[in-house]
Amino acid sequence: QPVEATDDAFWDQFWADTATSVQDVFALVPAAEIRAVREESPSNLATLCYKAVEKLVQGAESGCHTEKERQIVLNCCRLLTRILPYIFEDPDWRGFFWSTVPGAGRGGGEEDDENARPLAESLLLAVTDLLFCPDFTVQSHRRSTVDTAEDIHSIDSCEYIWEAGVGFAHSPQPNYIHDLNRTELLKLLLTCFSEAMYLPPSSDSSNTNPWVQFFCSTENRHALPLFTSLLNVVCAYDPVGYGIPYNHLLFSDYREPLVEEAAQVLIVTLDYDSSTSSSPTVDGTTTGTAMDDVDPPGPDNLFVNYLSRIHREEDFQFILKGVARLLSNPLVQTYLPNSAKKIQFHQELLVLFWKLCDFNKKFLFFVLKSSDVLDILVPILYFLNDARADQSRVGLMHIGVFILLLLSGERNFGVRLNKPYSVRVPMDIPVFTGTHADLLIIVFHKIITSGHQRLQPLFDCLLTIVVNVSPYLKSLSMVAANKLLHLLEAFSTTWFLFSAVQNHHLVFFLLEVFNNIIQYQFDGNSNLVYAVIRKRNVFHQLANLPTDSQSIQKGLQRKKKSPEPISRTNSQDGVSMEGSRPAAPAEPGTLKTSLVATPGIDKLTEKSQVSEDGTMRSLEPEASQLSPEGNPPAALSDGEPWSGEPSHSRRDRRRLSSASSSGQWTPTPDWVMSWKSKLPLQTIMRLLQVLVPQVEKICIDKGLTDESEILKFLQHGTLVGLLPVPHPILIRKYQANSGTAMWFRTYMWGVIYLRNVDPPIWYDTDVKLFEIQRV
Repeated sequence: QPVEATDDAFWDQFWADTATSVQDVFALVPAAEIRAVREESPSNLATLCYKAVEKLVQGAESGCHTEKERQIVLNCCRLLTRILPYIFEDPDWRGFFWSTVPGAGRGGGEEDDENARPLAESLLLAVTDLLFCPDFTVQSHRRSTVDTAEDIHSIDSCEYIWEAGVGFAHSPQPNYIHDLNRTELLKLLLTCFSEAMYLPPSSDSSNTNPWVQFFCSTENRHALPLFTSLLNVVCAYDPVGYGIPYNHLLFSDYREPLVEEAAQVLIVTLDYDSSTSSSPTVDGTTTGTAMDDVDPPGPDNLFVNYLSRIHREEDFQFILKGVARLLSNPLVQTYLPNSAKKIQFHQELLVLFWKLCDFNKKFLFFVLKSSDVLDILVPILYFLNDARADQSRVGLMHIGVFILLLLSGERNFGVRLNKPYSVRVPMDIPVFTGTHADLLIIVFHKIITSGHQRLQPLFDCLLTIVVNVSPYLKSLSMVAANKLLHLLEAFSTTWFLFSAVQNHHLVFFLLEVFNNIIQYQFDGNSNLVYAVIRKRNVFHQLANLPTDSQSIQKGLQRKKKSPEPISRTNSQDGVSMEGSRPAAPAEPGTLKTSLVATPGIDKLTEKSQVSEDGTMRSLEPEASQLSPEGNPPAALSDGEPWSGEPSHSRRDRRRLSSASSSGQWTPTPDWVMSWKSKLPLQTIMRLLQVLVPQVEKICIDKGLTDESEILKFLQHGTLVGLLPVPHPILIRKYQANSGTAMWFRTYMWGVIYLRNVDPPIWYDTDVKLFEIQRV
């Protein structure tokens, strides 16, 4: 039966208990009971929530000077963390925290007004005050113990930032009690924000999370110090600890749980669709001239605003070094096993890095300005290679590829890739001697040829990245050159080309890579030229691709015999690197969360042309339709690879290929002709026409079977004046869009759901943003 709100003796028993932990609260308050109270005595649940928030507000007001007050605050915090997901999963309750509680005023005239705030706002403001509460979550600057109660309101929280770094030079003495208390409060914040998990994914990204919106608004007077504290705590964290191997086995690390929580709160507050915020001009391009350098007012979300306004070189250096150090942590493991603590929050770090680059262009340029970008690239390639066979890590594969796509839109990234690769991180790839570009191509080849089927939608993205960097690659190793030709060989088999409407795009991408390298980097790339000459029959076969119905049918028959997507034969996979383990599939029963489909490459990117002076200009959408590929590649969804297309290519397809009675698509001669005629083979054919006779002559004259002589000849050869006029360089730059914004939201909350297992905050509640699946 209902209990009166005034019955303090009854309510106090919920938080007066001294020695509880958050795990105890989860054990003592089972899900079934919370749901039963919600259904059968809703007024009691409402009173409990209201009372718990009231206790937090009182604690924030008083400054929590006694041990007893701190205990009450922590217990209320744990209780709310337990109950909130059950409030969110029931649509009837969802508005509860945004209502004002009737009769909540405690008598005094002013207080009535103060209490007219919605419960959610009172809760969030109390938590932010408590996060800067001297002797509870921050070091007290006062030596005297006679603190007065109003201190918490007069305190300038900017002097109490948790860690040195961006905008703050002083590193406070570590205090593990403060770290534990901060972690509990941040856990509650994250739970408040998790209302997003209980709404199905929608293409309308304008539905902002009211909790995050209020928390990141000017109503939160601690927004700046809190943003800075979270960012600095993450970027300053050093899991190795004072550089002493095996140190973490001797000392318990109270920082790590705080860093994880901080990283999760940070990425959730930065969940913001930047594609809706830039102001499109009449012609649909976004305005951006040299005159616009005066920063626009920026988004209402202060966290996004502050992030986009960081600009000091030393701040960028601090952030980049911190993120790179943490991302490289799993790679360090392999030298001295277990010598350093292995962190688990690399997915949150990748989301954070993405947000930094997406919202702060100055940071992106800083990253690309030095070879420090390679300290981000190598860990990402390591994760991609390691996760390629694991169905439960499809999200990790996507975000790694998205980041590389974003970076590859800038010329500097391609230039940086020429740095020799000397770090020997054991990876399950063939041994090679070469540059970071070779590493990238070899890992991408591995993903395409030996990843699992669900990665097919990423092939377009992977090859777009290679196209974007190709004009800048000074000299590919023989291993990487062979890998590129092996991909062309696999993608240009007739059954592959004829078996899906989009497959030929992959051949276009690869031909563009070869053309870029031959036209712009011929001099250093004798290995690639040699590989092209050796595999010249692949190009001749493409040029002579049969287009009659009979051949098309024959090509498709071949598919039924060999369902394997890409043959591993003749890929000359050398010995894998020493100390590496093969990429393992997920353990059966591993939990994973579903993801929404990602937009196709034509939606993800826009084409820019590189001018003589290296500047880029965006191509108008009309112009880009005339590119060599014909129709832009289509949107690909996670579940159904290679389906769904932009409307005009759907029209073309209906015209060019007959839909059979089953509604299934079948290739027709007209359809094959429509793209075969656009294959950009001229440059390569001319190269073969000039070089093949010369190479054959050398072989006959000198009776050579030795590669090195031929390579030496190719190194000194030149094709100046013999090749067609170089085509302009086309770069496909990532462009923000609501599709990726929604993908990031589902991915990020899926990661947070799966990573919070102790206590299991959301487990077994009715989440709607994604499905929980078992591998």
